[in-house]
Amino acid sequence: MSAGAATWLVVAVALLAANLPFVNERLFVVGPRRAPKAFGWRLLELVVAGGLTLLLGSALEASLGQRAPQGWEFYAAWTCLMLTLASPGFVWRYLRRGASAAAHE
Repeated sequence: MSAGAATWLVVAVALLAANLPFVNERLFVVGPRRAPKAFGWRLLELVVAGGLTLLLGSALEASLGQRAPQGWEFYAAWTCLMLTLASPGFVWRYLRRGASAAAHE
């Protein structure tokens, strides 16, 4: 896999992983259904999905060559990126549909 393809794969997986907590009611996509799922669960799922996406990116980087060292700045930027990528799902769940519609699912 080329470096460009690996980059786009990680971006696509991050976009999917950031929005999954907001578009379903199951815990970690496969767990039991929680209706309505509390915001704390959604936030925990977002953190775990971000960590798994980081692991995927790290594995792809290692397969392409030597991994670059990452400082705290990288993880701060990654956190901001995951929050930005999660904004469509958040808007759909809490702003567009309204809190009352989300509570009745």
